[in-house]
Amino acid sequence: GLASHLLFVPLLCRFPRVFLRQRGDKRAFATMALMFNMDNGYFEGLVRGFRSGILRQADYTNLSQCENLDDMKLHLQTTDYGNFLQNEASPLAVSVIDEKLKEKLVTEFYHIRKQAVEPLSKFLDFISYAYMIDNIILLITGTLHERDISELLPKCHPLGLFPELKTLSIGSSPAELYNSVLVDTPLAPFFLKCVSEQDLDELNIEIIRNTLYKEYLETFYQLCEELGGSTFDVMAPILQFEADRRAFNITINSFNTELTRDDRLKLYPKVGRLYPEGLTKLADCSDYDEVVRVAEHYAEYRALFEGVGTGTGDKTLEDRFFEHEVHLNKQSFLQQFHFGIFYSYVKLKEQEIRNIVWISECIAQKHKAKIDNYIPIFE
Repeated sequence: GLASHLLFVPLLCRFPRVFLRQRGDKRAFATMALMFNMDNGYFEGLVRGFRSGILRQADYTNLSQCENLDDMKLHLQTTDYGNFLQNEASPLAVSVIDEKLKEKLVTEFYHIRKQAVEPLSKFLDFISYAYMIDNIILLITGTLHERDISELLPKCHPLGLFPELKTLSIGSSPAELYNSVLVDTPLAPFFLKCVSEQDLDELNIEIIRNTLYKEYLETFYQLCEELGGSTFDVMAPILQFEADRRAFNITINSFNTELTRDDRLKLYPKVGRLYPEGLTKLADCSDYDEVVRVAEHYAEYRALFEGVGTGTGDKTLEDRFFEHEVHLNKQSFLQQFHFGIFYSYVKLKEQEIRNIVWISECIAQKHKAKIDNYIPIFE
């Protein structure tokens, strides 16, 4: 009965995987499921329901055949998106479609976040931190170019909005903005660890972005490690890949710049499969071919680089990275009783939004030659 299940709770909370492996006990697994479902079962079921509404290949085929954006609107009404564009006047703009797609995702995300309790609430906050970093960097860049921050706020990603963001517009200089970030935002711990006020100039802005992401990924990985169980089993390969993708991109983008070997090493997140030997080799690379040779030592990355071409219709490295990200996030839904599906759902929807916006752009510009260059998610 329930009372006998609850006898195992203290051990399960501390050593879930070890305990289950040693006991091989169905009661123990049932207890773990019970404890998860008490606070999070409804939300997991909700996200699995959301996932079933993700567009499939047949939907993309139909969208690609549309003659104009109003035709796209009609087809999207037959999917889970429903009438999300019903209040928008014709002719539609691609920017409006993009805005409304993101708005729908944000509504779903915050429906869960507002009801979630610890530790799920903290995990969901970490999902939004990545978007907050992009928004803060956007505002700092705008301030450096003496642009009014109130003009930039509409361009911020809605998943990275937070109440204090609007108050940052008070800061008229980079220094004032920096101090506002430290005081008023959830990103303060990341800034304190890795960014100083003197770093805020044109040359350093991308370095700041990558330094913040490094700190963010390493802290997020640590959180997943503390949560343990299936959450860590699912999230570890996803965050490891994200860390390695950033390392590859930092290296390739730093060629022919002032970034030194030591600068690169400081920017590489140290939670990926490349750490430590692969990162050391990447830091020594001086051209793209040398990066490829480093990737060849890792089977999954070798396959990604081998699929890159330079001809018309060939996949770019970014495309291959997106495809692998989709594959990893689809895997999340094969396990139960973990937080990874919340992260994966957001990432899959983000890819879906990119796909729809890409098709919309091709239709709006009447340039359909490359309309199939999207990343399908489900067949």
